[in-house]
Amino acid sequence: MGKMFVPERRRVILNRLNESQRVSIKELAKEIQVSEATLRTDLTKMEEEGLLKRTHGGAVLADSSDNETSFSIREKKNKIEKSAIAKEAAAMLENGQCIMLDASSTALELARILKDKPIRLTVVTSGINTALELNEHPDITVILLGGIVKRGSHSLEGTLGVNILNQINIDLLFTSANGFSLESGLTDFSVYEVELKKAMVRASKKVIALLDHSKFFKNSIASFASLGDIDIIITDSSQANSQKHVLAEHGVELITIETE
Repeated sequence: MGKMFVPERRRVILNRLNESQRVSIKELAKEIQVSEATLRTDLTKMEEEGLLKRTHGGAVLADSSDNETSFSIREKKNKIEKSAIAKEAAAMLENGQCIMLDASSTALELARILKDKPIRLTVVTSGINTALELNEHPDITVILLGGIVKRGSHSLEGTLGVNILNQINIDLLFTSANGFSLESGLTDFSVYEVELKKAMVRASKKVIALLDHSKFFKNSIASFASLGDIDIIITDSSQANSQKHVLAEHGVELITIETE
């Protein structure tokens, strides 16, 4: 096996965890052909991201209660910024559109704004909480994509619901990510959720990324949208402005908002 980059190593680690629920550093070191010290660093960072739990000599899959806590923390993190980004996104909407929302906490903030907005929409979503948030709106038709319910995250994953996307014309996809970089585009840590997000991107006429400042210049396990797939980025990151010309060269409009 040739030399692996960090995202490739992480993908192997997650695959092994999904197969057997635990991994040992010694076994991984032989398989991936890297030092045990390097793997310890990988596992520590992956634990910080809520992907696994370190054990003596290895790691195990994070249990569902950990994932739930992780989602709860993510929902509360940078809430002011996410709300401001969601308001900017809501201003782009027009009556009669069909939009798609992923299962991110920022998309959920957008749903909360739409809940009280007098507008007629069709909303396709992979987020269970997002669907429930909009379900009582008299003029919003909600379509929940099929899939496997991901424990603790209130989202659907897998490609069981992809076929429905072939029957619907999606005007705008609003999506967030675990990370964004010029090299990798939008990335996430769940390989299975990424497969669904790829299909959502392909099915949409325009892709709008909702990214608070913590997502910029950060890579996760797998990419679901390259720069060429993204039309607009809405962010509160002032650092993102340094990349505005590069983004424009790739056809990506950058909207930077200010928060109080």
